[in-house]
Amino acid sequence: MAGRRETCSWCGLQLLVPPEAQTVQCAACQAITPVRPNDAWVQVHDSICHAANRFKSLVNSAVGAASGNRYPASNAPVYGHYPQPPGPAPPLTLPSSHGRKRALLCGVSYNGHGNKLKGSVNDVRCMRYFLVEKLGFPGDSILILTEEETDSFRIPTKHNIRMGLRWLVQGVQSGDSLVFHFSGHGSRQRDHNMDEIDGYDETLCPVDYRTEGMIVDDEINAIIVRPLPHGAKLHAIVDACYSGTMLDLPFLCRMNREGSYAWEDQRCMSGVYKGTRGGLAISFSACDDHQTSADTTAFTSKVATGALTYSFIQAVQNEPGLTYGRLLNSMRYAIREAKTGIRLKGPIASLVNRLLCAELSQEPQLSSSEKFDIYTKQFLL
Repeated sequence: MAGRRETCSWCGLQLLVPPEAQTVQCAACQAITPVRPNDAWVQVHDSICHAANRFKSLVNSAVGAASGNRYPASNAPVYGHYPQPPGPAPPLTLPSSHGRKRALLCGVSYNGHGNKLKGSVNDVRCMRYFLVEKLGFPGDSILILTEEETDSFRIPTKHNIRMGLRWLVQGVQSGDSLVFHFSGHGSRQRDHNMDEIDGYDETLCPVDYRTEGMIVDDEINAIIVRPLPHGAKLHAIVDACYSGTMLDLPFLCRMNREGSYAWEDQRCMSGVYKGTRGGLAISFSACDDHQTSADTTAFTSKVATGALTYSFIQAVQNEPGLTYGRLLNSMRYAIREAKTGIRLKGPIASLVNRLLCAELSQEPQLSSSEKFDIYTKQFLL
């Protein structure tokens, strides 16, 4: 009996399936697709629907459909729009065994505009080197999105970041270690579903946020936090303004300058569940939800980096086996010591940069899907 064709569940490529196969692996994106019953009409119908949906998505991207989410600053720049071309997703080898390590690294520079960030791409380069060379992450299990990429699927648009987040947790199992790193602009907007204790949703700004909207913390939580099964772990490093609770995790570590801490319950009266399916999700963010973060040359004198990204990597490299509490304190201390020379990552940068010598309010934050003793639990990716 001759083989038939199946549509890849990830990239949409038509795959030739042997008659006896129950699953098939895509040669382009390596995704595993279950094989459905051999119904020719179902296959034709699904192929047509898939093609129609892809075409509709392309048209919507090209015309820049209006969105209700907008950056709150009235003078925020309009960044370039990057329509999504047809074709298979970028080839990326996905490990198939337990104990997998996988990372999504996003650096958004907002090139050609007044609020351009100089350190975002550097942050991604440093983070990739750190994960691969120091922590043993496979190079082909790291997806990078920056404006310097030549592949249009790897430009940090809203669509591509969303797809990257879904890729990050695809097939997640016990023993997996996932990393999400974002360096770019962050913002916040009024919370309308009553699941934020401060009344605001935190947001990430993709390169095309003015036309496509921002990525809200509710969506980030739904995509990469709630699917985590028991035994899997996720670490997020979010180098952006207003990012204290960017993953909407249930608990925020409130620490004073002497190092004393208490877990603050972020669960709201709405009853919306923001935890995992038993896995552990931890987020290091650049600052509290009401603070701004910084782009700086203070650490390297010449090369701009995000203050959180640089201090995070340096702390982990300089002190192997450190605890979460020690790591958080080290990052905070390093940023306090480097106040001079820091450029803010936000639309009010030109105003506030003149005040930096007086005081820098940025304080890295730690949030988690569960409470633990931060001074005894060892940091481990």
